[in-house]
Amino acid sequence: MANVVEALVSGGKATAGPPLGPALGPLGVNVAAVVAKINELTKDLNGMQVPVKIIVKSRTEFEIEVGTPPTSALLLKEAGVEKGSGDKKNFVGDISMDQVIKVAEIKRKNLLSSNLKSAVSEIVGTCGTLGIKIDGLTSKEVQKALASGSYDHLFEAKS
Repeated sequence: MANVVEALVSGGKATAGPPLGPALGPLGVNVAAVVAKINELTKDLNGMQVPVKIIVKSRTEFEIEVGTPPTSALLLKEAGVEKGSGDKKNFVGDISMDQVIKVAEIKRKNLLSSNLKSAVSEIVGTCGTLGIKIDGLTSKEVQKALASGSYDHLFEAKS
């Protein structure tokens, strides 16, 4: 029977310390090999918190599934800031609608949206919570523009 360990690790920088070491040690698997494989698979997400699922089949056999980082982490990276404002009235960054679409495409399979436009709308809402403007506009202004069709040309190009 396989054992499953789920953890949130820093992309490309996982270590044998907590949370991985204590969870994997009792299973008898080579923790160093697991950590090396996780770092190899997450090197492109350097420094971002990445969910991983380790399926330990035996002492020598394991599989690793890498999830997508949280939406907030992707948006903060796009904006080049470390932390959101925590207040919808203070803004910490500004990103383009193309960057919002990029994040929506990455997160698409994890969202409840039926199409790219509604996925973008979800991401725009997260921008507002983090204090990130889109093309110089607040999230509420962008939501109105989305509803009126102002950005539809961007979605037609992606279809």
